[in-house]
Amino acid sequence: MAQQTHVVGDTLAWTVPNGGAASYSTWAAGKTFAVGDVLVFNFRTGSHSVAEVSKGAFDSCNTSSPISISTNGPTNITLTSVGSHYYLCTFPSHCTLGQKLAINVSGSASPAPQPAPATPPTTTPVMAPAPSVSVAPATAPAPTSVAQTYIVGDNLGWSVPTSGPNTYQRWANGKSFKVGDTLVFNFVNGTHNVAMVSKASYDSCNTTSPINTISNGPARIRLTNSGEHYYMCTFPRHCSLGQKLAINVTGTDVTAPTPSTASTPSGPTVPSSDSPVNSPPAPSASAPSLVLAALPLTFLSFALVRLLN
Repeated sequence: MAQQTHVVGDTLAWTVPNGGAASYSTWAAGKTFAVGDVLVFNFRTGSHSVAEVSKGAFDSCNTSSPISISTNGPTNITLTSVGSHYYLCTFPSHCTLGQKLAINVSGSASPAPQPAPATPPTTTPVMAPAPSVSVAPATAPAPTSVAQTYIVGDNLGWSVPTSGPNTYQRWANGKSFKVGDTLVFNFVNGTHNVAMVSKASYDSCNTTSPINTISNGPARIRLTNSGEHYYMCTFPRHCSLGQKLAINVTGTDVTAPTPSTASTPSGPTVPSSDSPVNSPPAPSASAPSLVLAALPLTFLSFALVRLLN
């Protein structure tokens, strides 16, 4: 009979789950717990506890009279009796937000897995290599940049990490954050928040003057500027316990689009209202006077002709 070790929640560890009370019941579903097995509750001392309680206390999240309690993480609990066992965190509101686990323990440990029968070796014929044909590689089109969505901490979510203050920096290592990408901070309302802060505030965990704060989870933050970005939780001691993230963003800052200038259509030039069109010159005012002045000369010429005849 082989003893099994079960890490409660796996990578989620023992914390306030983003998925509510169903998170730990889903984790336990399908697992077989037997006498002699060990439960490992991974949590940071001072941020959680683990208490074994009765079914009534488990259902009502009553933390006043636990059967046993451990406040130091990680906590290992060996299952010594069959039947139902109930565990919860005694920190305020943690149980009602889903930090609770119920399991059923059977009487014997799970049998050790049997080794697979040895497979006789097979002889693989060696094939002569096919003649290589030199083919010029096709030129691949330049890849286009596609905006990415990053779940901060992946399955851990946005919480007080149990694996040390550098947990979120290890998560960010190797990732390439670009302008246009989105960060998703998964957390339960009332247990955490996410604040964007300056580098000085980030380094000292100063929560007094954040650039902005989001209190409703999950929080989605679109990266619109290149450079260093700093985030943390402003709940007491959460930042100092490691709930903080620094990333570097590359790319071009997002700005408002500039309207394009309409091109002037080709064809004859149309004068603008500020440029009047030239008209033919108006007739001179002296023209009528010249006509009138010529009339007496005409009559005199006519009279002279009559006299000569």
